[in-house]
Amino acid sequence: MPITLALVAHDRMKPALAEWAARHAAELAPHRIIGTATTGGVLRERNPALDIRTVKSGPLGGDQQIGGMIAEGEIEALIFFPDPLAPQAHDVDVKALLRIALVYDVPCAFSPATADLLVAGGLLRR
Repeated sequence: MPITLALVAHDRMKPALAEWAARHAAELAPHRIIGTATTGGVLRERNPALDIRTVKSGPLGGDQQIGGMIAEGEIEALIFFPDPLAPQAHDVDVKALLRIALVYDVPCAFSPATADLLVAGGLLRR
């Protein structure tokens, strides 16, 4: 049974997320993927076979849109590669997204290693 998962990354981490998605393209293909606008574009460019729906860019409200979708039960997992070394102008939105993911107990990964563990743990074998 397909799930809906959000894939999000800060600018310097977008290539790492795109590479992670390429490594797991077969596992991701049956599922619904939602990304913020810029992340979604990078993912599509590297993984044209994946069907990726986009919302607004993170700084323009995309993080909040994804948080709202988590609250509504529309997103079942979050894979978010933040840049731990760069300040973000929309840091408040990022914190709100992380908070809502925790409130609703949504499986989350914040690095390639933890994302690999979610896959290995069977998240995408539904």
